[in-house]
Amino acid sequence: MPLSKISSSVCLRLNGLTASLSLSFLSLFDLQQIYCLAVFLLQEILLLQNVTSNIKNEKLDENQSGVDSMSQIDQATPHQVFVVMGVSGSGKSAVGSAVSRMLDCGFLDGDFLHPRANIDKMASGQPLNDNDRAPWLAALSTAAYAMQRTQVVSVIVCSSLKKAYRDILREGNPNLSFIYLSGSFELIESRLKARVGHFQKPKMLVSQFATLEVPSADEPDVVHIDIAQSLENVVAAAVQHIRPAQE
Repeated sequence: MPLSKISSSVCLRLNGLTASLSLSFLSLFDLQQIYCLAVFLLQEILLLQNVTSNIKNEKLDENQSGVDSMSQIDQATPHQVFVVMGVSGSGKSAVGSAVSRMLDCGFLDGDFLHPRANIDKMASGQPLNDNDRAPWLAALSTAAYAMQRTQVVSVIVCSSLKKAYRDILREGNPNLSFIYLSGSFELIESRLKARVGHFQKPKMLVSQFATLEVPSADEPDVVHIDIAQSLENVVAAAVQHIRPAQE
């Protein structure tokens, strides 16, 4: 029964009780009747308190059940984020977008999260420093966290040149790993010169290789893919690495 109806019922009974009580006093204080009425009143109050307590407990149980369900979902689905990394011209965007289409997964090109000042600086041929990259990496880390909340598999393109940069992305994202597209300076320079419409300048490749800290054995969450092969083969290798995360 709804609490409002129970309260109304009790109030009606109490009103009747008050009238009876007054009548009892007028009838030479019938102590036995007064005692019976007092016991009845106490029972009604206890009943109301019990109903109110039950309703509160049911709401608490429902809320806790919802929290437990969300926790079970999070534990049952360890979603994965794969960061395609490497210097400019290594084919990160082409590989990342092709992989996301083949696997029908989430995709983000990290270049789109660069602040306007960074884009203008790179377009003018100036390399970025650590201070320039700090807000960009923070935005990428947040994006990775958001994507893995809703996507079984997500692919993010980000140069991630230094280990310190990769560590920023790892922080708070335990299900994040890297795919490093490795290639020689000469190979990547030839490809970069052929690119049109990108804000990176070919001469900046020197600074990119100078900044690059090639992932070593102390970073077991990084897989290396040699780009000295066709784009199709590079994409196939990346797909082969990522696909098990969807199964």
